[in-house]
Amino acid sequence: MLLYFFIIFQRLTELIIAKQNKKWMLHRGGIEIESRHYPLFIWLHSLFFLSLFVEWYVIKDGQLWFSPYLIGIFIMLQFLRVWSILSLGRRWNTRIVVIPGDSRISRGPYRYVKHPNYIIVFFELLVIPLLFQAFVTALLFPLLHLLVLTVRLPAEERALSGELLDR
Repeated sequence: MLLYFFIIFQRLTELIIAKQNKKWMLHRGGIEIESRHYPLFIWLHSLFFLSLFVEWYVIKDGQLWFSPYLIGIFIMLQFLRVWSILSLGRRWNTRIVVIPGDSRISRGPYRYVKHPNYIIVFFELLVIPLLFQAFVTALLFPLLHLLVLTVRLPAEERALSGELLDR
């Protein structure tokens, strides 16, 4: 149960950081772009935790599967997540906010991959439910994440290219 609430606390803390970063970016001339799909992320992650809880705690009586491999992967994903967030600094956000004239960040994992955080989240949505033996959740939510990304990634690319700022 502690791990479950730790992960929720982590996500809520990230939302607070994102809100502070958004405010900081807007104060510096940032523009929020294509926010209509944002509720999909909120729904996806909220339903993820609900599904995880129901499948693990209600159906499977709250038993955890302490696989050293899964725990190792989970810890590695947390380090990668923090590295991604720290690499973007105040520009990290759960929304698409662009400061006109700023260059694209290319340090940390962004040196190697355009959107490392989405890759990390995909694997978290797989590994976390496996730790909780929530196999349906582990199958369903990474796929839903990919579906939401079919909207999000093109929007981010348009924003980062400056295409949407020219309108």
